[in-house]
Amino acid sequence: MSDQKLRLDKYLWAIRIYKTRTLASDAIDSGKVRLNGQSVKASKTVAVGDKYEIKTSVRKWIIEVTALLQSRAAYEIAIKHYVDITPEEDKEEIRPLDSSFYTGKRLSKTGRPTKKQRRDLDDLLGA
Repeated sequence: MSDQKLRLDKYLWAIRIYKTRTLASDAIDSGKVRLNGQSVKASKTVAVGDKYEIKTSVRKWIIEVTALLQSRAAYEIAIKHYVDITPEEDKEEIRPLDSSFYTGKRLSKTGRPTKKQRRDLDDLLGA
């Protein structure tokens, strides 16, 4: 299987970095996937030993290709086709700041106050 040709977008989809090939292609075209620091095209042929730097919405990856995977497979199988060589500090998930971060007020999107909470608010505000 390793002597066959495989497109980069199909490989990233098959090893479950991206959910769809379209997302993989879009990420590659927007420069979020690099081979040895250089931007690549979605049609680039993947070879064993290639090292890719990948930025997703969740985290950064640095992977080394160990084998080619022609079609999407279960996670347990997919992780055997690459080695994650990402430094520990980059493995932490990138989380955007929640829209409901604490501001001293009631958190948004938690529903209406109960009757008891409403009374307490009225007492606090002097209404």
